[in-house]
Amino acid sequence: MQYVEVASRLLLVTVFALALAGKVRGRRAWEGFVGSLREMAVVGWAVVPMAAVAVTVAETAVIVLVVAPPRWAGTAGFALAAVLLGCFTVAVGAVARRPAPVPCRCFGPSGTPVGVAHVVRNLILVAASLLGLVGSLANDPADLVISAAAGTLGAVAGLLLARWDDLAALLRPSW
Repeated sequence: MQYVEVASRLLLVTVFALALAGKVRGRRAWEGFVGSLREMAVVGWAVVPMAAVAVTVAETAVIVLVVAPPRWAGTAGFALAAVLLGCFTVAVGAVARRPAPVPCRCFGPSGTPVGVAHVVRNLILVAASLLGLVGSLANDPADLVISAAAGTLGAVAGLLLARWDDLAALLRPSW
């Protein structure tokens, strides 16, 4: 179970770091993120700025907790990630059911409208968070080589999930 924890840890750190960087890398990126929250209309207009700050603080907390050495920190990070991603999944699902397309700015500027692919991506990330949580609660020793391989796999999976829109577009029929 230790290997699942390592892979989940690196997957989540990769995804949350890329998402956070896409939101805070500059004023224009931040304004785009806040604007996309307004377009999504999943929270009241007046609380959008606070929701944007709360999302970035929570994403930062997941990164810090998941990489922190104490075992309890990793466990808390996985739990926070699962709750946060669960909330994202519900919000994205609600937006995806609307007839008007709203772009996903989860990882920075994008013209890809929120859709079923985003819900699937988030469900995969929720599953990874829950697997990491279970792994962090297990007490079996880790083999360094297998842990490194699992971590590499997790980081690669995180990069692929961050580019989910592009991957989904490749698989979409063009007719």
